[in-house]
Amino acid sequence: MNVAILGAGAIAKCMATAINGLDDSVKAYAVASRDINKAKAFADEWGFEVAYGSYEEMLNDPAVDLVYVATPHSHHLEHSKMCIDHGKAVLCEKPFTVNADQARELFAYAEERNVLITEAIWTRYMPSRKLVDETLASGIIGEPRMIVADLSYPIEDKGRMTDPNLAGGSLLDIGIYPINFTSMVFGDDIKDISGICTYCSTGVDCQDNITITYNDGKMAILSSSMQVATHRLGMIYGTKGYIHCTNVNNIEKIEVYNEDHELIKEVPIPPQVNGYEYEVLACKRVLEAGGIECEEMPHSETIKMIEWMDKLRKDWGIKYPFEN
Repeated sequence: MNVAILGAGAIAKCMATAINGLDDSVKAYAVASRDINKAKAFADEWGFEVAYGSYEEMLNDPAVDLVYVATPHSHHLEHSKMCIDHGKAVLCEKPFTVNADQARELFAYAEERNVLITEAIWTRYMPSRKLVDETLASGIIGEPRMIVADLSYPIEDKGRMTDPNLAGGSLLDIGIYPINFTSMVFGDDIKDISGICTYCSTGVDCQDNITITYNDGKMAILSSSMQVATHRLGMIYGTKGYIHCTNVNNIEKIEVYNEDHELIKEVPIPPQVNGYEYEVLACKRVLEAGGIECEEMPHSETIKMIEWMDKLRKDWGIKYPFEN
C-alpha cells in the first residue's frame, strides 16, 4: 500500500515515523505541500519516493493508495473531499471535521463514491484499548461508575492553537482525547454533557473542564489545557477498585488497584513504533477487504464525538469565522 501525506507539518512527521517502522507492505510513497521545497525536504528527510508542490498533482498520481490528511482542522473538509474526488482513500487527522454538519457531509460524499474514509484518532486503534476493555470485562474493579481523565500540554505558543480561522482551541485539539477515552469505556448513552472554559485573547478556549453524565448514573469528569503540563491520567473507578491508565493520549501503563489502594495487577502494553501505525494498518485491512469504514472508529462514532464538542462550543459561545 502506497501512503501519501497531504501537508508536511509536525503531525506529518509523526505519521512518517510510523510508516517507516512498518514492513515493506506499507510504503512511504509521496508527500505534498504547497511549497515544493518544503515537500522535497520532507521527502528527503523521511524517505518518501515522490514530492509534490501541489495537493492536486499528488492526488492525480495513480500510484497513491491512501492519503493521510495532515493539514489544520479548518481544512479537513476541503482536503478530504479533494482526495475523494480523485478516488483516494482518506485517513483524516482528528478532529475529523470542525463540526458535525461537516462530518455528515464528508461521510455522505465518501459513501456516494464508495471511498474509504476514517478519522485518524489514534487511541481508537491502539491495542491498549482492547486491553482496557478486557481488564474491565474481567470484573476486577467491579462495576465501573466514574471516570476522571485529563490531557494538557503547554502549547499555547503554537499559532494554530489560538487562531480561530484554523479552528484553534483546547477542545478540538486536546480535549477530544479524554472525551473519546470516556466513550470507549462508558459508551455513548449520555444524559448530558456540559462544561466551562477559559478563553484566549483570540476568543478560543484555552482550558476546559467537562462533565458527562450517563442515563445509568455513570459520570465522567474531564479536563484539558493548552497552557500547562498535567498528569495526563485516565482513571476508571469501580465498585471494587480502580484502573490507572498513564497517558490517556497513548497509554503507557495500565495498573489496577483495589479498594485499599493496593496495586493488584499490571497490564503490559505491547511495543510500538510510535502508535500511529495502527490506524494505517486498519486502513490497509479495510482496503484489502474492499470496505469504506474502519470498525475501530465507525463513521457514526466520529459524528457522535463531534456532536458532543459542538454542544460544548455552543454553550461556550465559540463559533469559528467560517462556520454558518
